[in-house]
Amino acid sequence: MTTRVRFAPSPTGSLHLGSALTARANRRFADERGGTLVLRIDDTDAARADPAAEAAILSDLEWLGIRWDEGPLRQSERGPLYRDAAARLLATGAAHEEAGAVRFRGERRATLLRPDGSATFHLASVVDDAELRITHVIRGRDHLPNTSLHQALARALGADPPEYIHHGLLVGPGGAKLSKRDGAVSIAELREQGIPAEALVAYLDELDLPRADVQLDRARIGRLAIDAIAALSDAALCARADAPSRLAPALRGARTLVEARELARSLLEAPLPAATSSPATLDRFAALRAAAGDELDADAARALVRELKAAGGDLRALRLVLTGAERGPELWAVLHALPRDEALRRARAALSADTPVRR
Repeated sequence: MTTRVRFAPSPTGSLHLGSALTARANRRFADERGGTLVLRIDDTDAARADPAAEAAILSDLEWLGIRWDEGPLRQSERGPLYRDAAARLLATGAAHEEAGAVRFRGERRATLLRPDGSATFHLASVVDDAELRITHVIRGRDHLPNTSLHQALARALGADPPEYIHHGLLVGPGGAKLSKRDGAVSIAELREQGIPAEALVAYLDELDLPRADVQLDRARIGRLAIDAIAALSDAALCARADAPSRLAPALRGARTLVEARELARSLLEAPLPAATSSPATLDRFAALRAAAGDELDADAARALVRELKAAGGDLRALRLVLTGAERGPELWAVLHALPRDEALRRARAALSADTPVRR
């Protein structure tokens, strides 16, 4: 039997990191068995379903590289299937009507159809799993209390229940549900903070299918982000930082893609001119830089820094003039990134300014 799994987010908000764990686990489970992943949108709650949230979830899955083989299928478009299933349950006595709703006679007497005829999560999920031939349901352990009901409902409909696999949840300190107090918990927020997709996928793969709840480790995500950025080619790093290729060495120390973009901006946008406290260093730098080529390769840039240092130059003051900051990429990388005319323009602007640069 071909393995078929499904990821079924509700389009009521951004994709949560915990939901991404479930999505990644289903994708990996299917891939390991040559199976199929079905993407299903659980939007039976019309009052809360948001098309914009659905679009954002699809975008986040694509950004993470979590592909699906079938779908997206929307439960809001499958109403006739659910109403037919409810009618069959009524006909066999497995369900009854109560105050306009259809309720299951099983252990929890769960509502299957609301008075307006729309299906609840329980009925829609079980009917879809049967109709889509889902063999394994991999989901968070918060769904564990629903398992016996779903199994009973599937059997009442004449279907063999899928195998249910429940994994531990991502939680905050003390096992509490993740919240804003724990920092970014949605894929969109982490993406905005400059965490590469590769880092998040690596983190989710490390968690695998946790048997117990796992406390979110933001420090670990940060370390994986540094590793992911370090593994990018120069071209890929500059593309993600919206920077020209010559800036690659200067961006190598970035801990996030946001930091890489800020470093690029600091090099591409000249600081406000202010007089330097070390004009002799700038004079020497200007002479050396004017005599070199338009662009310095890495070796030439390192050699220029060594010559300035050997002559007692104030490298900190030079960095401040060239970038507007006392800290940042290695000075040779700054010289490599700045074309000769731009580097000289910044140095001469500082030499002719009236107000000394702050140190």
